[in-house]
Amino acid sequence: MSAQRTADEPLDWVRRTFGHAFAEPGLCRTALTHRSAGADHNERLEFLGDAILNCAVARMLYDAHPKADEGALSRQRASLVSGESLARIAAELGVGDHVRLGGGEMRSGGYRRESILADALEAMLGAIYLDSGYEAAAAAAARLIAPRLGSLPAVGTLKDPKTRLQEVLQGRGLPLPIYTLTAVSGDPHDQAFTVSCAVQAFDVAAVAEGASRRRAEQMAAARVLELLPPGLRGQA
Repeated sequence: MSAQRTADEPLDWVRRTFGHAFAEPGLCRTALTHRSAGADHNERLEFLGDAILNCAVARMLYDAHPKADEGALSRQRASLVSGESLARIAAELGVGDHVRLGGGEMRSGGYRRESILADALEAMLGAIYLDSGYEAAAAAAARLIAPRLGSLPAVGTLKDPKTRLQEVLQGRGLPLPIYTLTAVSGDPHDQAFTVSCAVQAFDVAAVAEGASRRRAEQMAAARVLELLPPGLRGQA
């Protein structure tokens, strides 16, 4: 494989996957570069792409569900643009095959890490925006997200686990769960948070680990919901 072909491969992949041909190939390269691989990395593009994705998905949902209220639309959008959802989409698209990582990240399997995949996906939308404007970026977002609109679960099930657990307890006049941060590990740019969630009224507790404290709390709450008496699980 020639060096030129190697350099062109990500551009061809983006053209097939996102439906966009870059006028400035350097933007594509930056979007696929993790901070571990050099100073010209994708974090600023990710910032742009996150905003563009939220706006584009909001418009898609607004058009698709004319009778849905703000809360329902917000929960559906959160489901579609969550880090977990974006990482799943990125994995399906093969983002991990094209992202540029430093040696340490590569050896530790960074090309499979959810946060790296989701960030690169958002960065690509930011790069497309800078290359050709909002309409091009929104079209790329629609190409990825629109096919998934029809398979969204019922709005009621889209409440996050912490909210669902809180509503179950409040509905019975019981004290709210107690979340405790029990451990933080890893390098500053790649930390893992361990959180426990306890519901004293039912003497149940669960522990979970996540890439952020919020994510760990959500996962712990989800596990506690599974430990509640069967009748209460249905209410959640």
